[in-house]
Amino acid sequence: QLQLVESGGGLVQPGGSLRLSCAASGFTLDYYAIGWFRQAPGKEREGVSCISRSGGSTNYVDSVKGRFTISRDNAKNTVYLQMNSLKPEDTAVYYCAADGVYRGSSCELPPEEYDYWGQGTQVTVSS
Repeated sequence: QLQLVESGGGLVQPGGSLRLSCAASGFTLDYYAIGWFRQAPGKEREGVSCISRSGGSTNYVDSVKGRFTISRDNAKNTVYLQMNSLKPEDTAVYYCAADGVYRGSSCELPPEEYDYWGQGTQVTVSS
């Protein structure tokens, strides 16, 4: 059974940091590009960042560039999202997902490109 589990969310003050983890079970992450997504109340789910299978290529939505960093440790079957300089507008449920289509050295941000999803973790940025 393919399963992704997110962790690391919580409440943080503006300017603070969090590191989200996405752990896989039942399959090996090596074969998948992985994306991080978020959905705030009343808004559509948006792609935040993605990383290619090898980790050699990453993409970020403009609003998080320079603040968020995606990485992967295939030996631990885990992908991370380091979030720094957090803002109230980053508040959302964050999801990770695996792209089941082989895309070589690239990755995609649109959520509809992803096949396997975790249950999400809440991130709240507030003073």
